[in-house]
Amino acid sequence: MFSQSSSEAYTNMGKTSDLTAVQKATIDTLHKEGKTQKVIAEEAGCSQSSVSKHINGEAKGRNNCGQKKSTSNRDHRALVRIVKKNPFKNVGEIHKEWTAAGVSASRSTTKRRLKDMGFNCRIPRVKPLLTKKQREKRLTWAKEKKSWTAAEWSKVMFSDESKFCISFGNRGPRVWRRTGEAQDPRCLKSSVKFPPSVMVWGAMSSAGVGPLCFLRSRVNAAVYQQVLEHFMLPAADLLYGDGDFKFQQDLAPAHSAKSTRAWFTDHGISVLNWPANSPDLSPIENLWGIVKRKMQNARPKNAEELKATIRATWALITPEQCQKLMDSMPRRINAVIEAKGAPTKY
Repeated sequence: MFSQSSSEAYTNMGKTSDLTAVQKATIDTLHKEGKTQKVIAEEAGCSQSSVSKHINGEAKGRNNCGQKKSTSNRDHRALVRIVKKNPFKNVGEIHKEWTAAGVSASRSTTKRRLKDMGFNCRIPRVKPLLTKKQREKRLTWAKEKKSWTAAEWSKVMFSDESKFCISFGNRGPRVWRRTGEAQDPRCLKSSVKFPPSVMVWGAMSSAGVGPLCFLRSRVNAAVYQQVLEHFMLPAADLLYGDGDFKFQQDLAPAHSAKSTRAWFTDHGISVLNWPANSPDLSPIENLWGIVKRKMQNARPKNAEELKATIRATWALITPEQCQKLMDSMPRRINAVIEAKGAPTKY
């Protein structure tokens, strides 16, 4: 049992009002030196909760009163320069460089300051690497197409290949299991070292999608021309009838081969000029993303089931979805112009 005096001391432990002036000064000094709360508590002779409450209370009081934080505006500008110089550094590396410049701050303070200034640690988006010449060509292309109307874009048939795998990363359903059932076959998610995959060619316009082609071999010029003959032409008949259209494709070697260019000439098909490394300008890239998201909960067991799932999902794409993607073309073009040819968010 506690005595009355010791009980009162225990009850009051952690209340910042019970800290002496010496303890408060000690906490402030050690906190500025970047010491941990455990070390500060030992040095000040109080509990960690008292240290935490005092630090947080003092910080709140300073901020509410509009007083300067423990780091100055000059320190903050130095931190911004460090991050902008190399935004791929982790907090530890940033903290080390910041304190090496003479700033007195803990690692947690460094992290807080980064958040205060609007920096958040995120997974970077992946975009194609563009050379200066490629950026210039993208910008020129965008300026040329800036005045295109919705009617003009509706006459473009976009095409592309995409790879589909049975494994869609780490996404998927969770499993309900009891303790000790982690290795139960019923609760395991199967994986293979090299999951079966298929390569698919498809086309779309503002009127909808064309038939899919599952590619069985590496696509060279001869194979690609067979795809054009047996899948692109039927897609054109389906989407345009007797109307004129322009065909879009990227600059893959099979697409830009001399024999392929001759095939388009022989068939009287106009091909839209296209800048290299520009998937952000093609709405069919986003359409593939829609299809793959719709397939996230599907669990095909082999390549044939995967193909069937892709066909079924592709058949669910509506003309309205395609029209919505085509309507984004002016925004894509403006984004390229604003970025001066650099990659955009699309």
